[in-house]
Amino acid sequence: MKTEMTETNSKGFTLVELMITISIASILLAVAVPDYQSIMRESRLTTQANELMTSLHYARSEAVKRGIRVTICKSSDSASCTNGSNWQDGWLIFSDTGTAGSVDGTDEILRVFPKMTGSTLNGGSNFGNWVSYLPSGRSQGNGNLPNGMFGLCNQANGRNIIINTSGRPRVEKVSSC
Repeated sequence: MKTEMTETNSKGFTLVELMITISIASILLAVAVPDYQSIMRESRLTTQANELMTSLHYARSEAVKRGIRVTICKSSDSASCTNGSNWQDGWLIFSDTGTAGSVDGTDEILRVFPKMTGSTLNGGSNFGNWVSYLPSGRSQGNGNLPNGMFGLCNQANGRNIIINTSGRPRVEKVSSC
């Protein structure tokens, strides 16, 4: 008489193996999640700084191309300049043929930028409410000075967007706000 040996193939995990796998995964997630959040905050800040830089470059190029003043101003309603609002509430770019820093008369709104989330944006004393570009490409703020700075901050990091006297913007990283 022959006896057959049967092998049993296990097709799953034991409880111990499952507990070890879950423990290792938990440790890895505990280390990775804070770094991921930091990377996401940094990425959002870079994107927002680039959006403001794009606005400044666009306004400057339109002023030179059209041969008229082009202004960027704070706007919480996407239709007019609102001096009481904050820059992070949004801004608009318009051809400014009337009163400087105000949408009036035959001014044409060229672009509208919506509210920023998770960051604050301040225009400093020279660009508190608006910044204009003249047909020469030079900038002019509401203090009639050509240079100034925007400060962009989130929880721990920041960027300064600096506009020099010729109207050219640049970005500078800052470690604290």
